[in-house]
Amino acid sequence: MASKRAAPSSDLAALRRVFDKAQRIVVLTGAGVSAESGVPTFRGAGGLWRTWQAQDLATPEAFERNPSLVWEFYHYRREVMASKHPNQAHIAIAECEKRLEEQGRRVVVITQNIDELHLRAGSKNIIELHGNLFTTKCLKCRTVEKNYDSPICEALRGKGAPNPDAADARIAIENLPKCKQEGCDGMTRPNVVWFGESLDPDVLEKSHNELNLCDLCLVVGTSSVVYPAAMFAPTVAKRGIPVAEFNIEPTSATQHFGFHFEGQCGSTLPAALAPTESEQHYKKP
Repeated sequence: MASKRAAPSSDLAALRRVFDKAQRIVVLTGAGVSAESGVPTFRGAGGLWRTWQAQDLATPEAFERNPSLVWEFYHYRREVMASKHPNQAHIAIAECEKRLEEQGRRVVVITQNIDELHLRAGSKNIIELHGNLFTTKCLKCRTVEKNYDSPICEALRGKGAPNPDAADARIAIENLPKCKQEGCDGMTRPNVVWFGESLDPDVLEKSHNELNLCDLCLVVGTSSVVYPAAMFAPTVAKRGIPVAEFNIEPTSATQHFGFHFEGQCGSTLPAALAPTESEQHYKKP
């Protein structure tokens, strides 16, 4: 008869002992960490923009049918981010990365989020699995470039209201966001991974390389239902590497992990990543 798997521990002191010895830490983050900053998740009950769920708009097919509507949705999301700020979880991760780098240790964030809050908090080692809300991809020359314009194009100024009664702006294709490369002027799309699209192979390879080398994995604010990211931490745990989950509630993957800390990540994570007493013995390489 198979032995019953032990329940994950919530012993912070035990996790701190593991953290103190870890040399390569991977932090996997999802929508939950940004939700604490007030960023809409658009997943699950109530996660609507007008009358649509993200799955209705974040697809190549939706963009082909109505690029104006899809750009309205992403323009709204970009503008929302102007009023949002990194929370204590983002900040704790960034401060931990900087501090441990001085000790010759490594912290890498692998995030499913597209909102740049990790970058704004100060993290540098960031792998964005699903792309970035503030980059565009040209459909003509394929150039990917940063774009922080507000609005992203004049035709979208004042558009994107989320209330169900808002009318479709029906912006002509020639007035939608354009490529800025000299001589191109092609239409762009948000440089994010849509439903039905594959992750960038280079991004996936970088993620696997970090996961294969890590000696501690933290799972922060993710529901562990979006693949392939949902399998990252369970696969690490199978290798015997300590995995700690920080979430507002248990997930379908919780049983695979050694640690689980329930509550707001902005409250639970800083204590886990704070300097330990023995860190003073580390010397800069």
